[in-house]
Amino acid sequence: MLTYCTNIHRGESWEEVRTAVWPRVLEVKRRVFPDRPFPVGLRLSARAAREATPELAREFLEECKRNSCFVPTLNGFPYGAFHDTPVKEHAYLPDWREPARVEYTLDLVRLLALWLPEGCTGSISTLPVCYGPSVSREEFTRVREHLVLVLQELARHAGRGINIILALEPEPDCFLETCREVAGFVATLELPEQLRPHLGVCFDCCHAAVVLEEPREAFAVLAAARIPVAKIHVSSAIRLPAVPPGALAVFDEERYLHQATLVAGSDIRRFGDISHALAAPPPLSGEWLVHYHLPIFDDGNKSYGSTNAFIREVLSCRPRGALLEIETYIPEVSELPAEDLICREFDWLRSIL
Repeated sequence: MLTYCTNIHRGESWEEVRTAVWPRVLEVKRRVFPDRPFPVGLRLSARAAREATPELAREFLEECKRNSCFVPTLNGFPYGAFHDTPVKEHAYLPDWREPARVEYTLDLVRLLALWLPEGCTGSISTLPVCYGPSVSREEFTRVREHLVLVLQELARHAGRGINIILALEPEPDCFLETCREVAGFVATLELPEQLRPHLGVCFDCCHAAVVLEEPREAFAVLAAARIPVAKIHVSSAIRLPAVPPGALAVFDEERYLHQATLVAGSDIRRFGDISHALAAPPPLSGEWLVHYHLPIFDDGNKSYGSTNAFIREVLSCRPRGALLEIETYIPEVSELPAEDLICREFDWLRSIL
C-alpha cells in the first residue's frame, strides 16, 4: 500500500483539515489514483483530533467513501503546531512521560478505529518515547504505564476485529534512535503477550540514514524480536560528500531540528542541529548526512546530494505488509507547488518499485 503523509499541508484545527488539507488530498488523488481507492496518510494535531467529535468523524468517513478514499494510518508524532512557528525540540512535547501524550494518542485511536476499512491493519506513528538519550527509572515507569494504557485500548479494538499498531518512530538524538534500540526497549517493557502485537515501528528512511542504520540488519533485529514494521516513511536525507563554502548553512532553517552526522573515515561526529555543526571548530571535513526530508525525487546538484540510494536499499528488503508513506514536510525546498511536488514523488517511487 502506498500513500503520502499530509503533514506537508498546513492545518492544525479540524476545520483547517477539512477546508485546507482535504481539498489538496483530493487533488493528489485525482492525479495519482484517479481510478482506484486512495489511502490517505492523515496527520492530525492534538487539537484537530480533539475537535473531531464522533459526529464529525462519521461525516468525514462518509466524505472519504464518496471520494473513494480511506484512512489506513495516522501521523501522531507532532502534537501541536508544525508549520507556522519554530518548533525545534518542542516538536517532541508532550512526550510519553506525560499524560497529554496518552490523551492525544487515544483520540487518534478512537478516530482510526472508526475510519479503518474492514480487514485492514492500521497504524499510528508516534515519537520514540522522548527527545534526549535517557530517562530516569521513575520516568521509565511512567512511560510504560502510559504505553500500556494505549496498547490495552488497541487490544480491546482487536477483540472486535479492528487491528491497529502503535508505531514508534526512531529518530536521531531521541531516546530511541535505531531499531536495535527499539528492540531492547520493548524487551525491557515486559509487556503482556496479548499487547505485544500492537506495538511496532515506523521506519523512517531519512532518520535511519542519518544514524547510519543498515536496513537488512535493522529489519532482521525487529523480526527476531517479533516487532512489526507497521509503515515505512519513504524520505530522503541530505548527503554532502564534501562541504563547499556555505553548503551546510543553506539548510539551516529555524523551524525544525536538522540533526547532522559527520563521517570522516572511522571518526563519526554527531550534532543536534546544523547550527551546532556550523558553530563547531574548523576544520570539518568528511561526508555529512543531515535530517531534512528532501523531496524523494531530488538527487541534488553540485552543492548537495541525497540518500535516495538508501531508499532503494530499504525497499529491496522491506518486510512484507509494511505500508509505504512518502514523508516530505518542507515544501519550500522545492519551487513546485506542494501538490505537484507530491505527485512527482509518487512518480519517482513508482518507477523504482
